Amino acid sequence: MNDTPEIQEGHNIIPKGWLVFFIAAIVFLIWYVVSYTPAISGWSYYKKYEQEMAAAAKKATGIPAASYAGNEKAISEGKEIFASNCAACHNADATGGIGPNLTTNLKYGSTENDIIASVAKGRPNGMPGFLPQLGSDRVGKVVAYLEKLRKK
Repeated sequence: MNDTPEIQEGHNIIPKGWLVFFIAAIVFLIWYVVSYTPAISGWSYYKKYEQEMAAAAKKATGIPAASYAGNEKAISEGKEIFASNCAACHNADATGGIGPNLTTNLKYGSTENDIIASVAKGRPNGMPGFLPQLGSDRVGKVVAYLEKLRKK
């Protein structure tokens, strides 16, 4: 009936598998945009990050409440903790190496609270904070050991 020299492809239809895939892709994209666009759903990586950081800050601010000064068991545990974590920089007898001598007056203060702050939070130019690794209890024991060394 229609005998034209051009090729006629009006009778070809899209395969059903491709049609299902196309519709599924559109549905997925709409769901994704609605779920993960902060202006629409309110969800955000930033909110999740802030929540995780707030939880970590609450956990990490536990500076030791009790002093271990004079507690021989805690001091001996502090010596072991010092040997495994601090001796690489401060030498086994705390007389200094890469890090400063801990048996004399210290640059950032020599009181127990100053030493706790230095060990827990770290100091500029090389001293990392050890509170996340050791925890507040073990930081207190290391400080008790250092206090005993300083009194010798």
